Amino acid sequence: MLSLQEISDRLEIQDLMVRYSHAVDTRQWDLLDEVFTPDAHIDYSAMGGSTGDLAATKEFLATMLPNFLAFQHLISNSSISVDGDTATGRTLCHNPMLVADAQGKQSLMLCGLWYLDTFVRIDGQWRIQRREEEKGYMFVAPSA
Repeated sequence: MLSLQEISDRLEIQDLMVRYSHAVDTRQWDLLDEVFTPDAHIDYSAMGGSTGDLAATKEFLATMLPNFLAFQHLISNSSISVDGDTATGRTLCHNPMLVADAQGKQSLMLCGLWYLDTFVRIDGQWRIQRREEEKGYMFVAPSA
């Protein structure tokens, strides 16, 4: 049976994951400062992205995401294990991304991945200290 504290911790971590998705999908990069620790290590390389600290990740996202007309991060199936002020998690992400070629022909890229996270509680707030992506699939649906 879960304690009230563990239930609270899990809900707070799930909310943190939603805030990450919201920050990225609305292109509000500075909101990521409230999601990650200042010394976070973020590895998006499994899906062809960057690896580095928070500043490098924000720069990567700000440079790369304008190439897409639309995108969403849909997260679910979080498996979270809490141990005091640290936690680990594995969360499914479905990330559809709309892209256009030089002639304006649109294609839909479907990305499926897992976020492998290490969380830490700092001053009563959960933050992501380490994030690594695990690739599930990447598929570009041809346009008509």
